[in-house]
Amino acid sequence: MSVSPDAKPKLPRGVRLTHNEAQGGWVLLAPERVFTADPIAVEILKRCTGEVSIAQIVDDLAQAFKAPRERIESDVMKLIGGLAEKKLLELA
Repeated sequence: MSVSPDAKPKLPRGVRLTHNEAQGGWVLLAPERVFTADPIAVEILKRCTGEVSIAQIVDDLAQAFKAPRERIESDVMKLIGGLAEKKLLELA
């Protein structure tokens, strides 16, 4: 799925990110589905509030983790695109 850096991702109604020790850490809960989120996905998903663009999320992560922006952008676009295809993220 093609994702614009200007899109503002957010979790749709009925989908939530939660910490669950029984599931082994952070999970993305959706109707009849549970996805385990690794630490990188968690940092990205915590920023998907619908208030900031993907470009702003990438800038924030690059600064927070002192990592190359291009690498962060590639990972973020891949994750957000995949989750949007599965209807686990909305892009406004």
